[in-house]
Amino acid sequence: MASVEILDTTLRDGEQTSGVSFTVHEKLSIARLLLEELKVDRIEIASARVSEGEFDSVKRIAEWAQKNGHIDRIEVLGFVDGNLSLNWIRDAGCTVLNLLCKGSLKHCKHQLKKSPEQHVADIKQVLAAAEEMGVSVNVYLEDWSNGMRESEEYVYFMVDSLKDENIKRFMLPDTLGILNPSETADYCSKMIVRYPDVFFDFHAHNDYDFAVANVFEAIKAGIKGVHVTVNGLGERAGNAPLSSVIAVLHDHLNIETKLCEDKINSISKVVETYSGIRIPPNKPVIGESVFTQVAGVHADGDNKKNLYYNDLLPERFGRERQYALGKTSGKANILKNLQVLGIELDDEMMRRVTARVIELGDKKEMVSLDELPYIVADVLKSEKEDQAIKILNYSLALTYGLHPVATVKMEINGEIHEQTAAGHGQYNAVSKAMWKIYKKLHKPTPELIDYVVVIPPGGKTDAFVQTIITWKFKDKIFKTRGLDGDQTVAAIKATIKMLNLIEEM
Repeated sequence: MASVEILDTTLRDGEQTSGVSFTVHEKLSIARLLLEELKVDRIEIASARVSEGEFDSVKRIAEWAQKNGHIDRIEVLGFVDGNLSLNWIRDAGCTVLNLLCKGSLKHCKHQLKKSPEQHVADIKQVLAAAEEMGVSVNVYLEDWSNGMRESEEYVYFMVDSLKDENIKRFMLPDTLGILNPSETADYCSKMIVRYPDVFFDFHAHNDYDFAVANVFEAIKAGIKGVHVTVNGLGERAGNAPLSSVIAVLHDHLNIETKLCEDKINSISKVVETYSGIRIPPNKPVIGESVFTQVAGVHADGDNKKNLYYNDLLPERFGRERQYALGKTSGKANILKNLQVLGIELDDEMMRRVTARVIELGDKKEMVSLDELPYIVADVLKSEKEDQAIKILNYSLALTYGLHPVATVKMEINGEIHEQTAAGHGQYNAVSKAMWKIYKKLHKPTPELIDYVVVIPPGGKTDAFVQTIITWKFKDKIFKTRGLDGDQTVAAIKATIKMLNLIEEM
C-alpha cells in the first residue's frame, strides 16, 4: 500500500488566518496533540525572525520535542537572508529549515529584483551554512503554481540548479490558490516525470474551494507529501483541511498514513477554541451537523438496514450519528432519539410527540436530544389541567439614564400575585419581580447558568429571536427556550417553561 507524509502547518500558515494568534502554551499544546495524539509525520511551527514572542514559542516547543524524540519532525520557515534565519532557528533549538525560495520568474525579478542565477547563488550560500550548522533543509518554491503557468522553464532551472544540493524535500505551493484539479495533475506530473528521484511536497490553498481536490490530484500524480492545517485555517480562504484530506486519502486513494482518525474531532475542537474561528456546522468530518440525519426517510432507512450510511462512519472520527428533530422529522427520527434516551412510547404517543416536534420546527425552534424528554413530558401532560404557573401580564418601563422597571402579574396554582422590581436590563427586571413573588411564597428559585440569544444570520427586522437559558435546580442542569420577535419576550417564555418544569421536580 502506498504511503504519504502529512505535514501540518496549523502553527505557521494556520496562524496567518486573520485574527488568529496562539499563545506559547497553546502552541505547545497543539504541537503535542498533533505529534503524539494524532501522529502526523511533521509539523511546521513558525516563521523565523517574526518576533521575540515567536522565538520563545519555538524554543519551548523545541525543548519539549528534543526531550520526547520529535525534534526532527519540527520545521520552521526561513528566508534567503544569509545566516539570519539559520541563526534564529539554531538558537531556538530547531534543526529543520523550510527555506522560502522563489518559484516564479516574476517573484524573482520583481520582488527580489535579481536574476535567477543570482537567486540560486544566494540559496546555495544558505545551504552551505545550514550544512555546517547541522540544519536539515527543505525548499519551498513560493508561487510555484504561477511559475508553472507563466515561466515553466524558470521552475526547471531552479530545480536543475538545486536538485544535487543537500535538500531533503522540494515543496510545491499553490501560494495564491489559483490551481484547478486538472492543472494540479498536469503540473505535478511534469515535476515527477522530470525529477523521479526528488521528494516533492504539495501545499494547497483554498481560494477556489479546490484545495482538497487539488491534493487528491497531486497524490494521484505521485506527490509524496501534502501540507494541511487543522480546520482548514490559513491565509485568505485557508489551506487544505487535515480532516477532509485524511478521509480522502484513506477512502478514495487507498493511501496509508500513520494518523489516528479517532483523534481528529477532539483536536479540531481544541484548535477551534484556541483560534476563536468557529467550525462551520456543515464542514466535512468535523462539522456539528455532518453526522446528523434530518429527513425522516433517512432515519427510517437506517432503522431498516443502515441504507443511508456511507464509509464516513462517525465512530471513525470519535463522533456519533444523530437524528435531527425539526419540521422535517418523521416518526423514525423521533424513534432513533428515544432509543438513545431509553424511552418507549406507544403508537399514539409517538404520533403526538412527532406532531409537537414538527410544530416547534415550523416556528424555527431548534429541538435537541436533551429537550426531547421535556417535549414528551409536555405531550403526556397536555390533556391535564392548564399549567400551574402562568404569566398574566407584565409592564416594562425603560427610561434613559435609569434602570429598567418591570411589573409582573402571575398566577401560581390558582392564586394571583403581583410585584415590581428594577434591574440592570429589561429581562433582569422581570426576573427580579418574579423572584420577589417566589420569595414571598417561600418557593425556591433556580440559578441561571447561561443565557444565549440566537438571531438567524441575515434575518429581517421581524425575524424570530430564540433565547436559550440554562438553569440549575436541585443539582439538575437543563435548558429552556423561548421564541418571539422580541428578545425579552422570548426570555420570559423560556422562564415560564422553566418554572413549570421545576414545579414538578
